[in-house]
Amino acid sequence: MTETPQILLNHQLKKLKLPTILREYDKQARLCAAEGRDHVQFLSRLIELELIDREQRMIERRIKAAKFPATKSLDSFDFAAIPSLNKMQVLELARGEWIDRGENVIALGPSGTGKTHVALGLGLAACQKGLAVLISPT
Repeated sequence: MTETPQILLNHQLKKLKLPTILREYDKQARLCAAEGRDHVQFLSRLIELELIDREQRMIERRIKAAKFPATKSLDSFDFAAIPSLNKMQVLELARGEWIDRGENVIALGPSGTGKTHVALGLGLAACQKGLAVLISPT
């Protein structure tokens, strides 16, 4: 008994570890047909979805491996509550160039001034940029 093309395709996509294409190809084929898109546009859309999903999964794995005690971003930090904190400098640090240069960042201040939140936000930004991060317990 021969396998149907769809069963064979599903098997091949699983073997190639392309879960997003496996999940999306039927839906995208119908959408592209309805929109009058050709096979190259269909394939391009599938590959784009796979790449986006793969990048998101890699970010999630880096965040999990970092062992953050909480996931906090700089977007949720209230810079207005601590006017002495230089927001532009923190956002510049989030770009991660200091990491590439092998520099350190030291946060000093009394309890409750957001040092941990900023550190977690910088770690999250580094994970999103493709860098491995590990929070060490103090």
